[in-house]
Amino acid sequence: MRRVIVGAMVSLDGVMQGPGGPEEDPSGGFSYCGWVPPFANEEAFGEIGELFSGPFDLLLGRRTYEIFAAHWPYAEQGPDDQIARAFNACTKFVATRKGLDLTWDGSVALRDAAADVARLKALAGAPLVTQGSTELVHALMAADLVDEIRLFTFPVVLGRGKKWFRDDAAATAFKLTHSLVASNGIVVTRYERDGAVQTGSFAMDPPTSAELARRDKLAREG
Repeated sequence: MRRVIVGAMVSLDGVMQGPGGPEEDPSGGFSYCGWVPPFANEEAFGEIGELFSGPFDLLLGRRTYEIFAAHWPYAEQGPDDQIARAFNACTKFVATRKGLDLTWDGSVALRDAAADVARLKALAGAPLVTQGSTELVHALMAADLVDEIRLFTFPVVLGRGKKWFRDDAAATAFKLTHSLVASNGIVVTRYERDGAVQTGSFAMDPPTSAELARRDKLAREG
């Protein structure tokens, strides 16, 4: 069974949009495209290389696919040789409801992201790794298809832009399996599924009269 790994660069307030450059994704009037390069750091970015050091296939949304297809096929002679070779060699599964010109070798369209990824997960093969692709990540989280999350959290607040979480994510417990704090403030964390969400209580037993009154007020207010 294949694993689904969400790989995401996020700001402190959870923005994923346009990390790589000023022309990457200015949709919606986003004016901070290129917020990641100023933090380029071998210590933290080595963790990205580790993510792609073994077999994998990419899971991409339409917009991220277009960004990658315009860059990575041409990057093998540049400084990012290792990742470029890996990206160009792997299969690229692309979630798109529209007609999309799949110009990048090894690209396969997914017409129903959640259903198609669930089908792919049931097969033997390499992990399926997302990059960017906010709407796709939302769909995967809502359908409870994510096995692992690798977050690269940058010490910046962007205020607006596409956020990596949405309110319809399936409730799931995760455990921290790896962490690193880079010297420039990037926090790298790795989480793996850990069963159902557990709940408890710090309330007094029996509850105080003030607490009972609070609960009654809350119920009346809806």
